[in-house]
Amino acid sequence: MKDPKTLVQDPPRGPVEPVQLGLDDRIQFRCHKDIDCFNQCCMDIDITLTPYDILRLSRRLDIPTSECLALNAVAFEMDQHGMPGYKLRTREDSPVCRFVTEEGCSVYEDRPAACRYYALGSMGLHRKDSAGVDDVYFLVKEPHCHGHREPRTLTVREYRREQDVEVHDDLNREWRDIILKKRSSGPAVGSPTERSFQLFHLASYDLDGFRRFVLSTNFRETFDLEAETYTQLEEDDEALLRFSARFLKQVLFGEQTIPLREGVREQRMEQRMERKRRRLEEGKEETEQPFDPRYDAPQEED
Repeated sequence: MKDPKTLVQDPPRGPVEPVQLGLDDRIQFRCHKDIDCFNQCCMDIDITLTPYDILRLSRRLDIPTSECLALNAVAFEMDQHGMPGYKLRTREDSPVCRFVTEEGCSVYEDRPAACRYYALGSMGLHRKDSAGVDDVYFLVKEPHCHGHREPRTLTVREYRREQDVEVHDDLNREWRDIILKKRSSGPAVGSPTERSFQLFHLASYDLDGFRRFVLSTNFRETFDLEAETYTQLEEDDEALLRFSARFLKQVLFGEQTIPLREGVREQRMEQRMERKRRRLEEGKEETEQPFDPRYDAPQEED
């Protein structure tokens, strides 16, 4: 199964039917264990993982998000700047999904959003007359899939509800829109620094690491948040995932989504100047980026 759920707005190709569908448009499709093509969509996969996908898989497997990435994901670059992304790892030396069994998906209740959508595709679309991003849908018909022959019709809205994909879209939407904004902004945003890539990876994919980062003394001394907010971020995965989108908007675009404590900006600029002075005294070249509020976030604690 090639990933029909995409972040970009390139014209669909291959098995995708070039017809845009709305939530109330009807499709003919049904997948079940008795169909003769059962599991065929899992034999050749290319699944891009979202932050919520990784969170759900890590909780299902009862392992930290960093370990889940190491065991079940493969890194790739999402754009020309090297923005990090992850795809679902297949079996060794095979394109077959690592979670498929003869009985079906072994993590079915926590499968990625792309698997839930199949044989629908979904993407975010920027329209010229709108500042927001629209959700659009399209049908995917691959030769191995016979689910389109099944005598059942339902609306896109009903299919999304049946596959329990709505919560995935709700929790992934802000992150997807951040990716689209970065791509569409181009030179206006500029090339991210290595530090911003590290923060993007942390906030997007390693939610357990991001929680430690947010609860650290350095973070608390930098950002002005209520004690109740920290309690929620410590206990609630979904709240932390939503907060990560706020953090990324500040890191990538300089939006003041998380207030800084009074005097922090000036203090950190002074610290940078002091480090620069020391390097000059030691005869070392300047390696630190100029102060930029988009990327100026606290370091993780050891």
